[in-house]
Parts: sequence; structure tokens; C-alpha cells
Amino acid sequence: MARPDDLYARYMAAHTAWAAHRTNCTNCRTRRPCPAGAQLVERFARLQDAYLQHQRNP
Repeated sequence: MARPDDLYARYMAAHTAWAAHRTNCTNCRTRRPCPAGAQLVERFARLQDAYLQHQRNP
């Protein structure tokens, strides 16, 4: 299992990547995510779920 610090870092990096993409992608800002944006959102959501689960059950 990933160390909590590593998991947090990956979770925050995924958020940063998604936010940066969304800033520059009109489709992701106004409609459904584009294929690249959808992959970033999915990664962010998976890492967020894992991080929050770890916080609830250390």
C-alpha cells in the first residue's frame, strides 16, 4: 500500500493536472470532459477516493 504522504502527493498532482488541463480546454470548461480530460478526472477521482478512504481507516 502507498504511504499516506505519497498518496497525498499523487492526489494533489492529479488535481493540479486536471485543473491545468481544464483551464486550457474549452470543452472541459463548458461541457463534458474531452477524452484527455476524462482520463485526468478519473485519475483524480480514484486518488481522491483512496486518500479519503485512508483518512477514514488509517
